[in-house]
Amino acid sequence: MSHRPRRYRPLPVEESFNDADDEESLEEAARSHAQTHDGLGSGSLLDRFSLKALRERVAFFQPQEKRSPLERDLVRRLDIFLMTFGCISQGEYLDQTNISSAYVSGMKEDLNLNGDELNYFTSYFSISYCLMLIPSQIIMTYVRPSYWLPGLEIGWGFVTAMIALVQNANQVYFLRVLLGLFESSAWPGMMTLFMYWYTPTELAKRMGFYHSCQAVGSMISGALQVAILETLDGSLGLRGWRWLFIINGVITLLVGLAGYFMLPDYPNAPNPRAAWLSPAHIAMAGERLSRHGRADAKRITWASARRTSAMWITYAIPLLYIGTVLAPYGYNYFNLFLASLREPDGAPTWTTEQVNAIPIAGGAINVVCVWVWAILSDVLQTRWTLLVAQAVIGLVPCIIMSVWTTHPGRTPLAAAYASYFMTYLSLGTAPLVMSWLADLLPRDSEARTLIVGYSIASVYAVLSWSQVLIWPASQAPYCGLRFSVALLGFFDGVAADQSCVDIDKYAWQISIVIWLLVIVMSWSLKLFERCFLV
Repeated sequence: MSHRPRRYRPLPVEESFNDADDEESLEEAARSHAQTHDGLGSGSLLDRFSLKALRERVAFFQPQEKRSPLERDLVRRLDIFLMTFGCISQGEYLDQTNISSAYVSGMKEDLNLNGDELNYFTSYFSISYCLMLIPSQIIMTYVRPSYWLPGLEIGWGFVTAMIALVQNANQVYFLRVLLGLFESSAWPGMMTLFMYWYTPTELAKRMGFYHSCQAVGSMISGALQVAILETLDGSLGLRGWRWLFIINGVITLLVGLAGYFMLPDYPNAPNPRAAWLSPAHIAMAGERLSRHGRADAKRITWASARRTSAMWITYAIPLLYIGTVLAPYGYNYFNLFLASLREPDGAPTWTTEQVNAIPIAGGAINVVCVWVWAILSDVLQTRWTLLVAQAVIGLVPCIIMSVWTTHPGRTPLAAAYASYFMTYLSLGTAPLVMSWLADLLPRDSEARTLIVGYSIASVYAVLSWSQVLIWPASQAPYCGLRFSVALLGFFDGVAADQSCVDIDKYAWQISIVIWLLVIVMSWSLKLFERCFLV
């Protein structure tokens, strides 16, 4: 009999959660989860923290489940096709970061941008991204991801290329709104797909590798801008920053077309165009879901949305994710920091090419650290401890920059350089948060999909206003005045005209507070996890 992919048939909520067998499975999964992720059973304190107990808690030292050749081949194919598409499509992040590269490479002068237009470019993008993200996550449960995600990618490829034709800031605002709508499901959509195809001991590594491609996209943006300035600037009468958007748009279009064949959709509704998946592979994917207590994909309904809204985790994970994104956000302005530096005679310390090239080193640090954090998470089978570790590391550069921005004349400039590079060490939180979500809700695929959407949408909702107030581009690298004044309700024209160098700055101090909240939230979420699972 020839293989025909099963049609997508959502299970009713009652069939998934009220069945006696499922209740027993949930209890068993809870006990197993508590043993694996908690690691503290009965016995004396010495027994709990002995070397033997540590070895038993660490997944790396536990007997590994033997995988059949078919399963190994399935994982290999998923890495080749699903992961490759996801990583290359992180040109989506290149679309977000190249606006900053273009800004310091001639866009500011060509479009006569003299204020905080760069912040507003991000704000307009963030607002539309936020508004479309959750509907997009829901649509993805009704429309095949292999149609929806590549279709959106093709759309944002066209829009990205159109930015090369803009003549003023208003045109950029309009195109950034469209770009946010098209890009809304890329990152959360891929993260959701990973949760269906990879097991708990595979997931964080893949999410980490995928997430690290954001840093790769940022590095490519800087390197591409340097290469374009040296080779294409002025070709066909176009400035180099315009060529950046054209080339980026063409790459995005090609990747989008490949997605129709590279994305596997869901194990219970596989992509019929994915010739790299055989019936045996699809059956193995379903068996892997069952073995690890993971539910098949289901359509999101009003009932599942209401059920999700009643869960405490629906609010805990987004709050934690917002904190981990906002706390190190200052690294986004590294190139503006470099562009602001001047020699004693007033000449720029760094050339335009160097301003784009130096942050590439930070991106490389980010890539390596994301991999390290993700691999450690899967090996040690812990998420929260590594989140806390990154928060502690992230506090150090925030404290140093708080001192430097307040007393730049009395603090070595080398401390600021070191702080920006150190910030990249703490950018590996997203894969850990999303892997933790998958661990917490293995059998509720609808809630997972919605909470991923809520988390990302919440971040962009906050970024749409916070980065304008806390990190105004016109005040870089001394940021924070506008936030502190607006927060107190005293913002007026006189205050706005004051030199931000002469007053206290608060952006990095706010980052310190947020990192401390991340530590508290991580510990609290682990406590709630133990209370609900044990």
